[in-house]
Order: sequence, then C-alpha cells, then structure tokens
Amino acid sequence: MKIPLSPRLCACRDYVAQGDRVADIGCDHGYLGISLLKDNIAASVIAADINEMPLQCAMHNALKFGVRDKMTFYLSDGVRNIPRDFDTLICAGMGADTMISILDSAQWLKCDKYRLILQCQSKTPTLRQYLSDNGWRIAKETVVRDGRFLYTVMEAIYQPGYTLTPGQCYFPPALLENPTSEVSAYYQWVIKGLRLSARTPEKQQLLNELLALAKNPNFYWLGEHNDNCK
Repeated sequence: MKIPLSPRLCACRDYVAQGDRVADIGCDHGYLGISLLKDNIAASVIAADINEMPLQCAMHNALKFGVRDKMTFYLSDGVRNIPRDFDTLICAGMGADTMISILDSAQWLKCDKYRLILQCQSKTPTLRQYLSDNGWRIAKETVVRDGRFLYTVMEAIYQPGYTLTPGQCYFPPALLENPTSEVSAYYQWVIKGLRLSARTPEKQQLLNELLALAKNPNFYWLGEHNDNCK
C-alpha cells in the first residue's frame, strides 16, 4: 500500500537523518511520520496537531500502515504539550506567522540538541528573518515544485552569530548551493515580486542586492529560467 506523500512532504522526508527521533508538528493525516517509519528512516515519531480530527486521522493511518507502536500522538498547540525527547522538529504546510509563534513559545529549542525542518507556505522571507534574528542558521534549503507552485524546504540549526542580510532573507545563500532549474525559477519569481511591489528605497535596495547575484559568473544560471510560484 503506497503512502500518499505530496512533493513538499517528500522533500521534508529527504531532510530527515537516519535514526532521527522526529516530532511532526501539525501532523495532519500523519503520512510523513508514517513514511519515515515504514522506510526505517526515523527511529520514532511524535505526531502533534492542534485539532482533534486530524490527530484521530493520523492515529487511524498509523494503525493501517502498521507503525502505531512507533508513533505517539499529542493534541498540542505547537510544541506546548509534547515531550522533548526528539532530535528533529518538522513544521510543514504552515505560514510564517504560525511557525514563528510556535518557535517563539519554545525557547528551549535553542540548543545544538535540536534541528528544524521547515516548509513554509507564505511569507517565507519573514520566517528567514526571524530565524536569522534568533540565532538559527539555515544550513540547507531546497526549492520543490508541487503542482504549479514552487516552495522551499529548509534545515535550520542553532548557531548564534550567523545572520542574513535583508536580501538574503528573500533568497538565502543556501539556495545558491543547489543550482537547479527550480532554484532559478524561484529566483526569477522573487525578482518579479520585488519589481511589482511599492518602489520604496528599502525595496529598491533589496532588488539591487539580488540582481547583483545574477551578474556573478559563479551564478550565471540564475537568469536562465522564468516560471511562476506561490
């Protein structure tokens, strides 16, 4: 029986290290955690959701796929009601404001014990800015196509002192390490959005900073594709 994972969740899955104890916050149907256990990637999964109905659905699916004994389930607003014995926290399918609220209420996450895997649905530059301002370094970030939209999945580790410039909050250095057509399309979309936004001095400075990337011979591929993303 195949587990129905979206491309976004598949990308999150690929970021999980072998043997990780995972906390999936906002687990919804639970398919991500179930997939990690079925393929012997995660050692255990904490599945949490703020709503009872999706949590019950996740429990049912875990039983159906035979991994119920390796998953624990918590009705929780973010990480408030879950145990802290995990290695990797996943937040997928949420907007930046929700993710920031979850992280802001859990200052105990700020240590080298934990790793974050974040897949943001909206206001991604705001999330990157928050991470930068609060000691989190984006160690890795990937652009993933899901339907007709492009999203990113990022890995953040707590490393104070590593900060992003305003322009890097829109297009971080981690993306430059992954020269794919999707990354180039994402860059084009960011540029287009800044060009269409109000021409304040701040926005013009952001635009200038990002346009300079495409002039760097090391990143010539940034200007090769045009596409749409959310």
